[in-house]
Amino acid sequence: MPANPKEILLVTPVWNDSARLAVFGRSLARSLAECRFPIRWIIADDGSAEGEHARLEELLAGFRTVFPGVSLHFADAHRGKGSVVREAWALAPGADWLAFVDADGSVTADDMLDLIARAVSAGESVLGIRKHTDTTLLVESPWRGIAHRGFLLAARWILGLRCEDPQCGAKVLRGEDYRRIAHRLVEDGLAFDSELLATLTRNGSTWREIPVNWTEKKGGKVKPLRDAWGMLRALLRIRGRGG
Repeated sequence: MPANPKEILLVTPVWNDSARLAVFGRSLARSLAECRFPIRWIIADDGSAEGEHARLEELLAGFRTVFPGVSLHFADAHRGKGSVVREAWALAPGADWLAFVDADGSVTADDMLDLIARAVSAGESVLGIRKHTDTTLLVESPWRGIAHRGFLLAARWILGLRCEDPQCGAKVLRGEDYRRIAHRLVEDGLAFDSELLATLTRNGSTWREIPVNWTEKKGGKVKPLRDAWGMLRALLRIRGRGG
């Protein structure tokens, strides 16, 4: 990886998320404006309700006054986070680095930019992980914590995935590593992260895991108990495909 990358593509997937993006997006735009790297930011809409489009356009105009390198991508239908992230990443086929960060602000803008800086400096993919340390805070409900640990055990058992937090919504990948395996990724929903990491592992790619501050936000669409069985089925599908 070049020490001075020509292009870094950061994607923020959204689905009826304009209210939360309005808060996090302003913070992210400010951090991006102060960043020394050539980052292109795409807000990727996963088939939100029609009224959301106008709201996103309005937010975009505001973000551009702070950080001009931001644009919108609209998927033609709602398929899931994995689908719209892959669509957006495909818009930069030569990017040195591909990243995404969730729109809810659970991971701060400054932490996301720190992950990008660390990846570029080390020349390796970097994953944010939710972990309480001497320098990072983890704020989550008891149910979320139970589901988090349960999914981690399932991912290790079913996929052999050695990652401390596959589902954290802050990742920075070497573009060349991703492009080698992109054609094998099919999971459109929440299992996208696990399929991505399992396939990278199978291909011999590695990454570094860095604790980030993470605070659970209200209004999230992930319901750990409701979504548990669907995620388990997805892990079994990934194993069946050799992911």
